[in-house]
Amino acid sequence: MARVVLLVDDDPLVRAVAADMLEDLGCEVVTAAGGRQAIDTLLTDARIEIVITDVNMPDIDGFAVAQAATRMRKELKVIILSGRESDGRGFPLIRKPFMQDDLKQTMAQHTGLC
Repeated sequence: MARVVLLVDDDPLVRAVAADMLEDLGCEVVTAAGGRQAIDTLLTDARIEIVITDVNMPDIDGFAVAQAATRMRKELKVIILSGRESDGRGFPLIRKPFMQDDLKQTMAQHTGLC
């Protein structure tokens, strides 16, 4: 049974490419176009085990999403995506642009694979 990942990114192209990468790794992917939608999704979908979120988004930034997610459900694993940030503030960080191997390696180290 595939693990369920919530992928949060306001850029539709990045979201689509990253979702394809995650599906290729065997994950079931749920997407959100921003922080507010991500939090709403976490409230309604108890299957989500991993949150992968961009940092720079117009409504709620990814760090706030990560903190809210782990407060809501302590067992959630979170990975931060960013093209600008160099510090994940306690969360694993994948720098954009990234390849599928980068995603796979970070997941293997920090969340487990799907």
